[in-house]
Amino acid sequence: MQRPIQRPMQRHLAPACALAFLALAWAITQGVANEYVFFAGFVILQYVVLATAWNVLGGYCGYVNFGSAAFFAAGAYASIFLIKSTAAPVGLQVLGGLVVGALLGLGVGYVALRLRGIYFAIATIALAVVLETVIQHWDYVGAARGYTALRPAGAPGFSSYNRFLFFAMAVLALAAVMAARFIQTSWIGRGLHAILDNEDAAECSGVPTLRLKLLAAAVSGALMAMAGTLQPYYANFVEPTAVFNLNYAILALAMPVVGGTRHWMGPVLGALLLGGMQQVVTVTVSSELNVLIVGVLLMVFVIAAPKGILGGLEALARRRRGAPAAAVSGAGHA
Repeated sequence: MQRPIQRPMQRHLAPACALAFLALAWAITQGVANEYVFFAGFVILQYVVLATAWNVLGGYCGYVNFGSAAFFAAGAYASIFLIKSTAAPVGLQVLGGLVVGALLGLGVGYVALRLRGIYFAIATIALAVVLETVIQHWDYVGAARGYTALRPAGAPGFSSYNRFLFFAMAVLALAAVMAARFIQTSWIGRGLHAILDNEDAAECSGVPTLRLKLLAAAVSGALMAMAGTLQPYYANFVEPTAVFNLNYAILALAMPVVGGTRHWMGPVLGALLLGGMQQVVTVTVSSELNVLIVGVLLMVFVIAAPKGILGGLEALARRRRGAPAAAVSGAGHA
């Protein structure tokens, strides 16, 4: 497996793009009058975090996690616990969610990553069921009746709290994408891709497969939980049925598949496409069609572009350059 080439220009371009993204997000909060933009934008950026987090383990490593909702809910309830116990600010809520998600991912990974294929997927579904049952009987965080989170009066520098939450989620999305990019371009990503290609061969070649899988599970779990940490203030009311919704697991899987699972940009493209379409349909037609849209697009991409948007574009570019068929069949692995 060839090591990704990091040119000096590329190394300097990434921080510039990150700063430009934050500047754009800040400008939107100051210049856009329509409050719905921040409601919808928050959800789309949340999907970016969730899809990117899933892809660290599912895309880079090949272990399909159907328990994304459990990690998302863990982040939301970590925030609720901190709000109720210490009135923690948003920054500490995010940090608490990261720690809880990382520990949960590490624990589940230690037990379940010895399984492969459908058995690992079933184990992650079981995690969501068990954790939801625990939350439904935990009175301190609202149990099955739910918990109402009262927003702070305001946030300095923002005319409404919705705008602050949008900007905060933009920061979290940027952090998640930068983490995924670092993993992909480092020795960690090369090891995870080796596991994805052939785990037995990777282990025989000296790749520390279990340690890398545990690291991927911890990072993926931490980022998934981070996606849910702002949910209590965004929704104002959190109850188990909502945050453990199966839609989170479906979307976390579908978005990387649509965008491309072997590159950090794939989940971002998938989240922007699917999340944006869902928000448009919610406003113009009906929110009930959201799941249908995801299902139809997922079927289309699985059939027409099984390697996602990025894989399809790379394959098309290689065909135009006259690359041999074997090279085209490997498109999307970068």
